Amino acid sequence: MQCYRDLVNYLSSGMILAGLWHLYHHKKVQRAYGRYLGFSPQIQTVPARLGWFFLELPSLLIPLLLMLTSHKPSTMGKHLLLGTFCIHYFQRTFVYSLLTRGKPSPVVVMASGTVFCSVNGFLQGHYLLHCAKFDDAWSADYRCLLLFCVGMAINIHSDYILRNLRKKGEIVYRIPTGGFFEYVSGANFLGEIVEWFGYAIATWSYPGIAFAVYSLCFIGPRAFYHHRFYREKFKDYPKLRKALIPFIC
Repeated sequence: MQCYRDLVNYLSSGMILAGLWHLYHHKKVQRAYGRYLGFSPQIQTVPARLGWFFLELPSLLIPLLLMLTSHKPSTMGKHLLLGTFCIHYFQRTFVYSLLTRGKPSPVVVMASGTVFCSVNGFLQGHYLLHCAKFDDAWSADYRCLLLFCVGMAINIHSDYILRNLRKKGEIVYRIPTGGFFEYVSGANFLGEIVEWFGYAIATWSYPGIAFAVYSLCFIGPRAFYHHRFYREKFKDYPKLRKALIPFIC
């Protein structure tokens, strides 16, 4: 398959604009899912595990299909795609989604997330397999992936802490402690943002940068809403804990 560079640039630019639009549109009101989902019989929902599974699946499935159907794809691009993007979404699809104890997800949130993950899965996969060019000097320097690995470790550990705050069947909120939750209220979001900026540096690509910016704009504000939620709900909430960036904000 040839490289559709114009399409790659259009989709990457659109992703950045969509992230900025979301940041502006939701700076005062957080998107209604999870703890911010009010009760309404008119809202159609699916179980959290099912919703997260189908939402995350295209980001794993589409790049893998591209690899299987591509003739002579970039070897380093394939290794990067498998070693970063696909391993993240394997964990999100087959581990996180099947262990989560969250609230039911609105169908509209699941559907819009599935569309985004489908487009992003194609964008990242197509670029790394057919457009990216890596020289020998880069291929010997795997330190570029360190930031991605650190972010993924923070994200997985933070999800583990949150998941174990509840017993099976409980819908309650408690103060998370341990790991990066000692420094920020949105440790899971911090981990994922670090992860995708590490991916952007490792791939050194416009699609990678676009996805990192989109992630920051989309889940970054959620950390600040969670921080406000905890401070309003718990009078003994740690006063030195920040929202998203340790010691800063």
